[in-house]
Amino acid sequence: MQPKPENFDRQYAESFKNQHVVDAYRYRAPYPPETFAILADLIKDEPRTLLDVGAGSGDIARQCVHLAERVDAVDFSQNMIERGKQLPDGNHPHLHWIYGKIEEVPLTPPYALITAGSSIHWTEWEVAFPRFHDLLTPQGMLALVHRRALSMPWSEELSQLQAQYSSRRGHRSTYVRKELEERGLFHTIGETETTPIDFHQSIDDFIEGLHSRSNFARERMSRQAAENFDQQARSLLLRYHPHGIIPLQVSGTVAWGHPLKPTS
Repeated sequence: MQPKPENFDRQYAESFKNQHVVDAYRYRAPYPPETFAILADLIKDEPRTLLDVGAGSGDIARQCVHLAERVDAVDFSQNMIERGKQLPDGNHPHLHWIYGKIEEVPLTPPYALITAGSSIHWTEWEVAFPRFHDLLTPQGMLALVHRRALSMPWSEELSQLQAQYSSRRGHRSTYVRKELEERGLFHTIGETETTPIDFHQSIDDFIEGLHSRSNFARERMSRQAAENFDQQARSLLLRYHPHGIIPLQVSGTVAWGHPLKPTS
């Protein structure tokens, strides 16, 4: 099988072990509640067990404790797990945090649903997806979950600014599912997008949220580059929002299907 695009190399995921990234992660937009109603409908089998891959601080896993009898949340950043334990439902009795790489950690299958947020591109696909296949119940699904802020009048300008300062280049993570399908590792059954929700955020918090991403992790940027980026982003956003608050709309997307074992 051909190598993953360089932009998805796990070396970039190492940023999520850094405390600065962990601290910035809370400024990401939330998943709309409808996201979890969609996930609940995907659980068909008993036992109602769920595996969350690359759980981070548990933005998906902590919301799913009310949908499943057990949620196993796996992440290879101990700092992320420790932060997740401090957040709402982070110590819920249905939630079990597991530290390590999803390709090799001990697990307790079967799972009626496997979820993966914005971290599936960091996994070793040729190892992880055959494992997902074997972990699922007969009607079990793998759900790829994504959240995004809808386009704003300044979105294109901000994208151009980000391109100047990004610490990595290449494929965008939104293309992951296409890559997986082309490699015979995932077969999509369905996809749906939630109704957008309102999310108001200060300009400073929004910019800090950008630093929760691997390509803008502060330890991957020079101090001067980070300061320049923040200053230019702040100036751009203040032109549109002089009161300092951004009225975002956020939607969630769930694509579900079968993880596959490659035939060759």
